[in-house]
Amino acid sequence: MDTTALIDRSVPISTLDERRRTAQRIFRGALIFNAVLTAFWFFVLATHQGFGIFQQYQIDRAAVARVTFGILFFYVVWGVIWYAVKNLLLTFYVGFTKEERRLAFSSRMQAPFDVASFTSRYSERRIRITDMIGRRGRFITLALVGFFYLYAQVSTEQSPRFANGFLTDSLFDAVITSWVFLAFYYANGFIAGAFYGPQSRVMDGVLARANCLLITTLWTAFKFVMVPLGARLAVVFPPGQFAAVFALIWGSYIVNDALSEVGGALFGKQKIKVRGIGDVNRKSIGGTVSGFVGALVFCLWIVIGRGLPPAWIALAIVIAVSNTALELFSPRGTDDFFMATGNALICLVFGMFVLS
Repeated sequence: MDTTALIDRSVPISTLDERRRTAQRIFRGALIFNAVLTAFWFFVLATHQGFGIFQQYQIDRAAVARVTFGILFFYVVWGVIWYAVKNLLLTFYVGFTKEERRLAFSSRMQAPFDVASFTSRYSERRIRITDMIGRRGRFITLALVGFFYLYAQVSTEQSPRFANGFLTDSLFDAVITSWVFLAFYYANGFIAGAFYGPQSRVMDGVLARANCLLITTLWTAFKFVMVPLGARLAVVFPPGQFAAVFALIWGSYIVNDALSEVGGALFGKQKIKVRGIGDVNRKSIGGTVSGFVGALVFCLWIVIGRGLPPAWIALAIVIAVSNTALELFSPRGTDDFFMATGNALICLVFGMFVLS
């Protein structure tokens, strides 16, 4: 079937070409970053120094097994499950044809892909809800399980590396996973669709995979920011408060980020124009309010539940406001990086100047 027949030219060819060039620039940037990261890994292997950032960097049986299991479970098996869920929703809830679904799960950089041509024929709200379920279904389930497991672990062990709980210690893991994401960036077919499909929004158009790759690359880069911050946090706060700080950094970010998209898709009117990587960059008051309320309730629950002094209530409010502002104003694709970093910095300032 001729895929160009599915697309009406509501967006000029020059605009679509510019979006493809942006997607290519994101790919080249991620490629350069991972090449440098790989070179750093070889240097670490040769010198046996992790510089306090990566505790594991060797290639051994355990490392290979860990990487293999992680890729097969999270990116293949878990990806296939949510690929199927999103495919069913696009079929029966939105109404996409088989060819339109194939385009939606493709790289979108070979054949024409114009978001306006889909929203002119189908409900934009239903497309957004489907995008939200595929994206949040894949990530929020595992993120919440991981958070509560690590929260309980930090509460018990009170390790000085508590602030880095969501960041892998393994440089080998980071390098291999990044190369796999790069390898599937332009690829089509079922496996590539499982890797990128659930979290690649229809509403992001040609730039959907660019958005995903940017998030993944910044997540790897975040280790170089969060590890020294985490070490400083372990000095400022006593062990008995590690779990609360961990929750305020990571839990509030997860809750705000998820509920902002859920509330925006279900209740919001997408009228707030924002910057970022996506064909359609708009957010809503409904999503922003949902994220703020969710983060505030979560932060207060942590602070009050752990019986912390009143000053911590002020910290909880500031964290909720910061998460909301950074989620709203950070360019799309970068908000994860800025929200987690902002939370850590706020906690550090609180510990240094309020608790001291």
